Amino acid sequence: MDLLDGYVVRARLFPAMLAMAPAFVFLLVTVGVAYKDLGLPEVLMTVTVGVLFFAFADIARRFGQRAERKMFASTGGRPFPTVLRHRDSTLNAKSKARALTYLAGELGEPAPTPEQEAADPAGADVFYVSCGDLLRGRTRDQSRFSLLFAENVSYGFRRNLYGLRYPGLVFNALTVAGSIWLIYRAGGENLTQYGVVLVVAAVHALYFTFGVTQRAVLDASQTYGRQLALSCEDLMKTP
Repeated sequence: MDLLDGYVVRARLFPAMLAMAPAFVFLLVTVGVAYKDLGLPEVLMTVTVGVLFFAFADIARRFGQRAERKMFASTGGRPFPTVLRHRDSTLNAKSKARALTYLAGELGEPAPTPEQEAADPAGADVFYVSCGDLLRGRTRDQSRFSLLFAENVSYGFRRNLYGLRYPGLVFNALTVAGSIWLIYRAGGENLTQYGVVLVVAAVHALYFTFGVTQRAVLDASQTYGRQLALSCEDLMKTP
């Protein structure tokens, strides 16, 4: 049932499917050209490819985590609510003060002051990372923290897709090369079928080049961090 989990499907499986989209369309077109009437072997092959997508979902997660470690090297590869930093203006001062007071009490250690944060930013971030770990552990109820879950899915989707950016573009290039070769070998008779593959590959390349960026991942991380920090308001109401 974990394979059908909302987070797994939207944040891991969908990025894997997007990264492999041109190759998957190429496979379907090639099977359709080679076999006008699909039989049991072809159907089984299609089902097998569908199952493999769940394996690709795990690969997407690993590639995403590797990209995450590079982006957040100073915190051991963990995104955390940077909005808790005194120098960050995402949250208003009162909301931030209430959150820091609550988190300091739950962690049993004082929150860094603005002066301490300015003097030792890395040391202050250690506290904020602990805050993020605490909040993630207490906000796993998807129904209660539905908005936070949605932002977490959005971040996971962008992170994993960014991790697959270069592999996806490589598969895209191989797909285009294979399509052009098959068109040439058939004397252009299959141009219509493989033309669809080339169109999908072109759209895919544009999206992965200009839409799948590190900036998009960082924006999603900040939005998720803000919502994670705001969850303190709800947690403070719970005895």
